[in-house]
Amino acid sequence: MLDATPKEYVERSGLVINPAKTCQPVGAMYAALGIHKCLPHSHGSQGCCAYHRKFLTRNFRDPVMASTSSFTEGAAVFGGGNNLKTAIKNVFAIYNPDIIAIHTTCLSETIGDDIPSFIMGAQIPEGKYVIHANTPSYVGSHITGFSNMVKGMVKYLSVNNKKSNGKFNVIPGFINPGDMREIKRLLNAMGVPFILFPDTSGVLDAPMTGKFELYPKGGARVEDIIDAGNSTATLALGSFASADGAYELEKKCKVPQKVLKTPIGIKATDDFLMTVSKLTGREIPEEVEEERGQLVDVMVDCHYHYHGKSVALFGDPDLLIALTEFTINLGMIPKYIVTGTPGDSFENEIKEMLDAAGIEGKVKALGDLFTLHQWMKEEPVDLLMGGTHGKYIARAEDVPFVRIGFPILDRSVHSYLPITGYRGAMRVIEMISNALLDRQDRDAADEDMELIM
Repeated sequence: MLDATPKEYVERSGLVINPAKTCQPVGAMYAALGIHKCLPHSHGSQGCCAYHRKFLTRNFRDPVMASTSSFTEGAAVFGGGNNLKTAIKNVFAIYNPDIIAIHTTCLSETIGDDIPSFIMGAQIPEGKYVIHANTPSYVGSHITGFSNMVKGMVKYLSVNNKKSNGKFNVIPGFINPGDMREIKRLLNAMGVPFILFPDTSGVLDAPMTGKFELYPKGGARVEDIIDAGNSTATLALGSFASADGAYELEKKCKVPQKVLKTPIGIKATDDFLMTVSKLTGREIPEEVEEERGQLVDVMVDCHYHYHGKSVALFGDPDLLIALTEFTINLGMIPKYIVTGTPGDSFENEIKEMLDAAGIEGKVKALGDLFTLHQWMKEEPVDLLMGGTHGKYIARAEDVPFVRIGFPILDRSVHSYLPITGYRGAMRVIEMISNALLDRQDRDAADEDMELIM
């Protein structure tokens, strides 16, 4: 809300307008889909499950399968234990998954359902698994839900049998299937043995074969997640979405961990590959070094497109931390950075980067798009970057807009094309450059029209 003086604000503490996030179960469901032959299960009403499925389906343009405890008024009053036990029995009998991953909803959390006790009392066929994560929608964000489900995978599955498997674990964070493919491509190019989980590649970017597959070929195998407890180390790519799973592995199975930025941009990708090289003793191959050289060439060639341009960023915290670093490396000025996920560490890390670059910017965790719009009205920027919902701000302020992150509901193919790694960084530059050049072309056309008139 704007005060009488245009550059003063009334601080909002109890109201969020157009949040830069969605709810925990969406992230938990996405993480669960990264396990092969896993059926995510929403412990709550049918409407909750339908919303989470619809949200993911719209973003990835692939069918998202999940089951629900189908709460009614009775379950809300007396608890959802019977619903969940019946659901587990029916899901295994009818849909035959290898594993059911349960996430909770607002209602089940509010009435205090004891999910571990319900699981212990359920009929689980031999060789099958049931895991769970507590994901109340009124706490955190979809990134919190993703993190909680990954932590649940480790708690229920990973085991250390005192025999090293010679591999190392990678927890990729909340990124697209195309990004997970890119990370695996880089690791395979280095000849590194690894376990990546969760892994939605081959699940939410599965090919069209003419035949519906309830469980596509992709996803991390349950046996690999179990074996993750025997790995030599864990790399968590993103402190918000991946770190808790790595910490849990270290605590439970004594697997040492290291938390890195999501490998978006040149420096974050350098850090990722150099860390892998140091942990495994493997050299970075020439083909990957060549990709880095191509990226540097693109950065130089396109420098005049974006040098000195101010940019506003919003979205998930791990994405923004890496993207802020990359835009600074490009010579841009990240002026406003807003995430809907809570966390003081986000603001501190971004501010350190801005201070080191001598940039004055505004940073807000647990923020919303109304706040971002206010800031842009006071001092405009040259470019806006974020998910689909930023298009309304871009239209209102007549600012070029790059869709990046989650969700992207009004465009297609983005989930197949990586923004991670050196190749992904080239794509990010392409999107930034094209958006700014399109604006320049339009302005030039307007000037020509004025001369004609």
